[in-house]
Amino acid sequence: MAEAFLRKYAGEYFDVYSAGLEPGELNPFTIKVMDEVGIDMSNHYAKGLEQFFMKVNFAYMITVCDRAEKSCPVFPGMGKRVFWPIEDPAAFDGPDDGKIITFRKTRDEISVRVMDWLHELGIQPAD
Repeated sequence: MAEAFLRKYAGEYFDVYSAGLEPGELNPFTIKVMDEVGIDMSNHYAKGLEQFFMKVNFAYMITVCDRAEKSCPVFPGMGKRVFWPIEDPAAFDGPDDGKIITFRKTRDEISVRVMDWLHELGIQPAD
């Protein structure tokens, strides 16, 4: 979600990459809630860290959950590391109507975090 929002709001300022600790398909709820705000993620997938390690120099690395912050390695040549403590919506254990609410809340929180971060950097987000 963070990758998608950063591309939408400031893709002309950043080359945006996203990787996770467990590569694979995106959670269907992620695809659904992002589609609700006009972002198609149906062809996206969770890439593994090894796809970028020692291959890309990052000016910023943003982690969005405690587990990622604790487990993600330091990338050589990496600039600033940023941590946004956001609960993983996939950890919600309950019925689908509760899951969708949880994913929407996470989506909205990530969108706000991205916008706030861009403002801190002095970047005017695109609409």
